[in-house]
Amino acid sequence: MMKASCNFLSRLSRHAVIGRVLFQQVSNVKEASKLSRFTFQNDFSTSKHNFVANETFISRTYADFAIFKGKAALSVFPVMPKFSKMDSGCFIIDKKGVVMLKFMPAIGVRKYDPQRKQVFALSPTEVGCLISLGPQDSCEFFHDPSMKSSLEGQVKKTLTVNPTSNDGGYFITLNVTNVSEKISERFSLPLSKAEFAVLRASFSFILPHIMGWDRLTAPQPAIVGSNPPKLSAMQLSPELEWDK
Repeated sequence: MMKASCNFLSRLSRHAVIGRVLFQQVSNVKEASKLSRFTFQNDFSTSKHNFVANETFISRTYADFAIFKGKAALSVFPVMPKFSKMDSGCFIIDKKGVVMLKFMPAIGVRKYDPQRKQVFALSPTEVGCLISLGPQDSCEFFHDPSMKSSLEGQVKKTLTVNPTSNDGGYFITLNVTNVSEKISERFSLPLSKAEFAVLRASFSFILPHIMGWDRLTAPQPAIVGSNPPKLSAMQLSPELEWDK
């Protein structure tokens, strides 16, 4: 027990050397938005509240990589897929995972307005596009959150990533148009070569997780006293990845 405690404390000390990690009790979405209100150029924040069985609180972990610039701030964090259990006992993906980009406009020196935030959900294919982006490459993604509904075309989101001059960085820009609310927002901020390298490495790490493939390689509990459940035949219909 003493050896395990020492190893745990040693890991904590190493994390303290690598970077400052913030822990905060978050009980609702409004408090979670406060995690983005930092005055640092770059930061990595986490927040987690404990899981208690049969209680109101649910175990959640918030972790984002935030980049703060003069005109806007960008917060990047993964959203894991949701699974549903079949009658056979197997699990299938009920809602796909994404990498969420959250933009906030600047309202002063190192101050940003979370009430005017706009989000853009990157599908696995779009994440792969950013991972494979070359020094002189650019890309553009178009989303309509109300695709295939009566509100189609009311909200349009366009994300563009273009290389800067010759320093290896990129400009990332989000344009949002909301016809019904007569809103037109534009967020643009430069990403340095190092900042984009962090995003690229993070995207490469998280990609299998938002696809749910980490569940396939995770150890599965052995089934004792019964035969393994049989997979029922099912056909998955492809979804348009830009309708998120």
